Amino acid sequence: MPSSPPPPERFASHWWSELGARDFAQARASGLAQRAVAVLPVAAVEQHGPHLPLSVDATLLQGVIAAALPLLPDGLPALFLPPQNVGLSTEHLSYPGTLTLSPATLIALWTELGECVARAGVRKLLLLNGHGGNVAPMDIVARELRQRCGLLVYSSSWFSLPLPDEVNGLFGAEEHRFGIHGGAIETSMMLHLAPATVRMEHARHWPSSSQERAARYPILGNGRSAKLGWAIEDYHPAGAVGDAAGAMADKGRAVVQAAAQALAQLIAEIHALPLDTVGGAPRPL
Repeated sequence: MPSSPPPPERFASHWWSELGARDFAQARASGLAQRAVAVLPVAAVEQHGPHLPLSVDATLLQGVIAAALPLLPDGLPALFLPPQNVGLSTEHLSYPGTLTLSPATLIALWTELGECVARAGVRKLLLLNGHGGNVAPMDIVARELRQRCGLLVYSSSWFSLPLPDEVNGLFGAEEHRFGIHGGAIETSMMLHLAPATVRMEHARHWPSSSQERAARYPILGNGRSAKLGWAIEDYHPAGAVGDAAGAMADKGRAVVQAAAQALAQLIAEIHALPLDTVGGAPRPL
């Protein structure tokens, strides 16, 4: 009788939706699923000032992912789930075209997707983000999935990944701190990834009102001790802040490549973590 084929040592694709139910069944039986790292990309579709498309956050995140895939260690079982490109963007609702979900809907959606990951036998999940407004709900979802499913869950944003000094140095400290939406960094990355969508004739240097508060209020404006519940027009009526006029494609390329290298390392480190990092029994009282 013909012998059974050996269990798979790797997935045929890094994209969750390209695999079949049989692939997941075999991976669960062989233990491959338990060694895998699932990645849920979450982004936003929202206004980015007069010069950029609504797709910025999704485009930048997918650009970093695409650049990271060839950098993953050979055979590392990373599985990227379908991107969730509508996020929590209520701070941009004053501008036409913005799409958003409510916090409750978003948390329920991501949590239920995480539960599907757990049912497939995968024990590690990275919530990978491209939009600042998603950070708070990611924290909630990560803890919910740890409690409900025992998943080892990390959350991270591409813009929080460590970049080398030579890449950080392409933009000044003021731009790093205050150019948080449609400024030089995002515009440079879009000039690299999707130049046809950028209207540089509309790009300007839009100062943020938070710069004035930083100068006037030692605690309120230090960027750490207190956080404003803001809408983007509170920072600048253009719906963007930062020096978009100073954007350059080669700077954007450097950011994408550096973020991709950091992302590949992050996924490899999560893969290396023992599963008992979470789930230990509490000590009796």
